Amino acid sequence: MAQLYLVPTPIGNLEDITLRALRILKEVDCILAEDTRTAGILLKHYGIQKPLSSYHNFNEHQIQQKVVKRLQAGEKFALVSDAGTPAISDPGFLLVRTCLQNNISVECLPGATAFVPALVKSGLPTDRFVFEGFLPHKKGRQSRLQELSQEKRTFILYESPYRLLKTLQELQNYCGAERPCSVSRELTKIYEETFNGTLQTACEYFTKKGVKGEFVIVVAGKE
Repeated sequence: MAQLYLVPTPIGNLEDITLRALRILKEVDCILAEDTRTAGILLKHYGIQKPLSSYHNFNEHQIQQKVVKRLQAGEKFALVSDAGTPAISDPGFLLVRTCLQNNISVECLPGATAFVPALVKSGLPTDRFVFEGFLPHKKGRQSRLQELSQEKRTFILYESPYRLLKTLQELQNYCGAERPCSVSRELTKIYEETFNGTLQTACEYFTKKGVKGEFVIVVAGKE
């Protein structure tokens, strides 16, 4: 039996959580959460009362050894992010690595991840793909875009509403205006939307429509 569980949480619709995930959250001694307020909403919705502790990008270096000591003492922890699977563009990697280095068993439950539905409904090849997460904001951004422009597999990016238009324009500059793409926003939520077209038409569409929500960009590989 594992001591640390990575528990995926819904990316929007609170119904998108497995029965097993709910059971684990009820059984562990403590839940590590990227944002305890966000996790608290989910737990309250399902009537789960467990101690919550913050675990995020700004404190993971400082507290992971404390967590490991508690795990070694026999406690069981669950790690959840704000949405989706922990460690996928979210905190978690460092804790998993440290646990494995200390012979602490780790188990990851299957569940919600935003890039999977975006990829599947993009209409672009799914047999081989590359998940890039968020592009660097400054250092290394241009070199990463140059690399992706030559990538032959479908590639996937996450993007915030504040940088969507900039990223689409840069992708257009590097990959060409006619490169096929698919842009999904607010997946599983009320205002879920997917635009399929080219990098140019996607840029034009969201420039006119306005940009709200969290985005997944799927781009066809170079022919």
